[in-house]
This record gives sequence, C-alpha cells and structure tokens, in this order.
Amino acid sequence: MTTAPKEAGAALAAVPIEQPIRARPTTYQLVLAATVVIAAVIPLFAKSFLLFQLTEVMIYGLAILGLNLLTGFNGQFSLGHSAFYGIGAYTTAILMHNYGVAYFWTLPAAGGVCFVIGFLFGLPALRLQNLYLALATFALATAMPQILKFHALEDWTGGVQGLDVDQPDAPSFLPINSDQWLYYFTLIVVLLMFVAASNLVRSRSGRAIKAIRDNQIAAAAMGVNASLYKTLTFGVSALYTGVAGSLGALTVASVAPDSFTVFLSISLLVGLVIGGVGSIPGCLFGGLFVLFVPNIANSLSTGLAGAIYGLILLLVIFVMPSGGPGFVRLALAQLARFRRP
Repeated sequence: MTTAPKEAGAALAAVPIEQPIRARPTTYQLVLAATVVIAAVIPLFAKSFLLFQLTEVMIYGLAILGLNLLTGFNGQFSLGHSAFYGIGAYTTAILMHNYGVAYFWTLPAAGGVCFVIGFLFGLPALRLQNLYLALATFALATAMPQILKFHALEDWTGGVQGLDVDQPDAPSFLPINSDQWLYYFTLIVVLLMFVAASNLVRSRSGRAIKAIRDNQIAAAAMGVNASLYKTLTFGVSALYTGVAGSLGALTVASVAPDSFTVFLSISLLVGLVIGGVGSIPGCLFGGLFVLFVPNIANSLSTGLAGAIYGLILLLVIFVMPSGGPGFVRLALAQLARFRRP
C-alpha cells in the first residue's frame, strides 16, 4: 500500500522539467541595438559641426515620422506640416525668450499646442479627401509665414526678424559640452517618440488607423469610428512634428518666419517617400536624404543645385521605388536567393 505512492513520486521526480524557451533576438533587433550604441558613441569622436548635422537628421526624421503617421498609416495626404513644425519652434522660442521657461518644459508645451491645432484642423478636414485635403493643408503652409510676420503678433513672434533661442547648457555633472548634450537630449527624445509610435501602430488603435487607410467603408462596418480616429491621428501627427520643431529651434538657436515655408513641407514629403511610406525606421533615412542631398547638390554646382537635386531624386526613386527599407529587404532577399544550394 505504501510502495505505490513512493514509486509514483520517484517517477515524477525522474521526469525532466522543461525550461522556458527564450526567444532569440532577431536580426532587426540586433541591427537596431547596434545602431543605438553607435549613435551613443558618435559624440565622443565627432566634431561640433557633424554633431549639429546629425542632430538635424534626427529632428527631420521625427518630423517625417509625424507625417508618416498621418499619410503612411492613416492615408490622409498633407502638404502643410511645415506649419506645425513652425508652430512647435515658435512655441519653444516664445516660452524661452519672453517668459524664461526651461527648455525641457517647452517640448511638451509645443507638442500639446500642435496637438490641439492639428485636432481642430482635422475636424473640417473630415469633409475633404485626397487632393482636396492636400490643397487645404498646402494653404495652411502657405499662410503660416505671413501669419508669423503679422504686425499685431510682433510682440510675441518678433515679426520678420524672428526670435533668438538660447541653446541649453549641459548639466554640470556631465563632462560634455553643449553641442554633445543637445545631441544626446535629441537622441533620447527621438528614441522615446519612435518607440511610442511603434507601439501605437501595433496597438488596437493602430489597427483601426490602418483599416481606415485601406478601406474606410469596411472599417466603419466593423465598428471603427472613422471620424474620431482621423482627427486624433491628425492631432498626434501634428504633435510629433511640433516636438521636432521645438528641437529644431533649440538646435538652430533662432526662429524666423521664412524658415517654415511650403518648401519645408515638400522636403518632409520627399523624405517620407525616400524613407518608405509606412516604415518607421525609414524616417531617419529620409532625414538623411533631406539634410545631406541638397548640400551635396549645392557643393557640386551652386547655379545648378536644383537641377542636380532633381536628378539625384529621380535616380533614387528609380533605384528604390519602395524607399530605403524596401530596397534593403529586396537586397537581403536576393542575397538569400544566391546563397541557396
């Protein structure tokens, strides 16, 4: 009677306990981690001007991400994001120059102001589709520099001359200069907002946003409130671009109305296409293109800079019709195909 339980216990003890399976990091995760490590090490060796350029790349990438959330994931076409970029930059400049607010508090303020304006602008935009929405946002981008120059707002905006912005100093406990600190500060903000955007896209709300892009009628039939999600997406998109504008004001140390023309909106759209529509990491590649390619074209020929830029753009679109990430995926697929026996 007593041997049976003992034998059963011995049998159970002899059964090996399965260890939990640990997921190995994917190639994408390894490349992403390596990129972050390299980005964190660069300021220790790079010169100030290169740090300034890389900081601008991250800022443009963040602004392109804001446009990508609206156009790439929700299907609303916009040519007016230079206005939100300018609103974010002027919010930071006004708060710091006129009211002495600390620079790190101006970022959420700029994002909040742009979210409200973007949400309110998205309400009448619900009645517009495709090219008509693009035309309305184009009008917003065209009017913004003139609004900033309006004489009744000169006490706030500085009129045609704009406003100066004091660059933040590095904390006293860090052995780095102001350029390095601004780079690290921008890197932290950009990483946090990219992670937030990635989580948003993969969430239930993100699936609803993409469903509206693919087929708004089918999404409404499944119970998705298209009007609410479209206006919220417009607000979140403006928030991202406004934070980018705030960081841009800190980096350039000044704001002026003519810095936020419709040409900036077109540049952000070009960066979106080059980086890949609907690709979050590709936004940084688009930022590289927006910053460096015009400088390369200008260095080759000042008089023909526009023509050279157009030729480079046509060549890149011909070689990478689906953007940088699509080109990388195609190259990896071809490489895997050649490796097969």
